[in-house]
Amino acid sequence: MKKQNILTTCLLWLLFFGLGGPISTHAQKIKWNKVKILVYTKNGKGYVHDNIANSKVAILALGKQNGFAVDTTSDPSKFTDENLKQYDCLVFSNTNNDVFDTDAQRVALMRYIQAGGNFVGLHSASGTERKWRWFKDLLGGTFFWHEPGQSFSVKILDPKNPSLAHLGKEWPRQIDEFYFIKELGVNLTVLAVNDHSTIQKPAGKALDTFGNVFPSVWWHEYDGGRSFYTSLGHQKEDYEKEDLRKHILGAIEWAIGPQKPRNYSKAYATSPQDPVRNAIPALSK
Repeated sequence: MKKQNILTTCLLWLLFFGLGGPISTHAQKIKWNKVKILVYTKNGKGYVHDNIANSKVAILALGKQNGFAVDTTSDPSKFTDENLKQYDCLVFSNTNNDVFDTDAQRVALMRYIQAGGNFVGLHSASGTERKWRWFKDLLGGTFFWHEPGQSFSVKILDPKNPSLAHLGKEWPRQIDEFYFIKELGVNLTVLAVNDHSTIQKPAGKALDTFGNVFPSVWWHEYDGGRSFYTSLGHQKEDYEKEDLRKHILGAIEWAIGPQKPRNYSKAYATSPQDPVRNAIPALSK
C-alpha cells in the first residue's frame, strides 16, 4: 500500500473515532405521523442559491410520502418560543448570511435547542450567521470556501446511519461543491468525508487539515439538542433525485433521535451571547 493511502486510511479512522468517538449509530424507530418540522429558507444580503424552491418541494414530498407534517417559511418572525415548540426538527435549507432580524429571534432558536429541539443544516446553511458564535457551534463550524462545482467522490464512514444507509462505500457526486468548513467543533461525529484526490480542477485554497479528505456530513449533541449537517446538495436538480432525498430524510430521522417533546424548563438563554453550559469549545475561535 502506498504511503499516501496509508495516511488517508489513518485519517479516516481518526475522523470517525477521534472527532466523534465510537457510538451506536442505530436510529430509533420514528413515528412519522407524530412528526412536524419547519423548513427555514431565509437568506441575508449576499449570494442566494437557486436550489431553495426545489429543496422545499423535495421535503414537502418526503413529508407526504412518510406521513409527517412540513411547514416552510423565510419569515424570521416565526422564531418565537410559542411557535417553535410545536416542531420536532428545524431544517435550515440553504440559508446563508444573516437570517434573523432581532436578537429575540436568535434567542428563540437557542431556547428551542436548549429545550431538546433538533436541527438539520443543508449545504449553504454553514454560511449562516457567520458572526454568531453560538450558531456556528450548533452547526459544527462555519463556511470557509468551496472548490468550483465539479465531480468528486464522498467516502461513507458510517453506512448504517439512516442518512447514508442507501449508499455504497462511496457516493459519486456528478456536480456538487466541495465545501471546506473552518472552526470545526471537536465533538462532531463525522459520517462522511469528501475525497479531494478526486477533484479534477482544484482552485488552490483547499484546507489540508485532514490530508486528502474533509468532513462533509456529521452530527453532534449541542446545548441540549441534536444537530445534523450535510454540505452536499448544491445543484437544484439534486433535490429531484432519490439519493439526496433519502439523505435528507435520514438526516431528519437522525436529528430527531429519541422522539420526545420539548422541555422549555431547560431553556435558559436571554441573549445570543450567553455562554453555553457544559460546552465543548471549537478547535478554532
